[in-house]
Amino acid sequence: MIKRTDRKEGRSKRHRRVRVNVSGTSERPRLAVYRSLNHLYAQVIDDGASKTVAAASTVELKAKGNGMSEAAQVGKQIAAKAKAAGVNRVVFDRGGFLYHGRIKALADAAREAGLEF
Repeated sequence: MIKRTDRKEGRSKRHRRVRVNVSGTSERPRLAVYRSLNHLYAQVIDDGASKTVAAASTVELKAKGNGMSEAAQVGKQIAAKAKAAGVNRVVFDRGGFLYHGRIKALADAAREAGLEF
């Protein structure tokens, strides 16, 4: 009998596989993205110190919806917060999600706002 895996399990496997090579340092922290059904979350994380440097989400924005424009707003907000914390360069961690749609919109907006990755 063929074992079927669900989406969460597949995403979790992809994320674990990527995290072997992607880690944040104090000079270049990790920009981690999580996409739920209703919201989009982004964190800038220094893995060496196990500290979150900056965080932004659609929950903070009190955004109506979870589309491309909201993802772009979160990208701009996380870039502004990271720059305020003294971070200009990050490593992008897409969290096992495809680099497409809302994830790509967030990344592009963060780049436009001045984050380098």
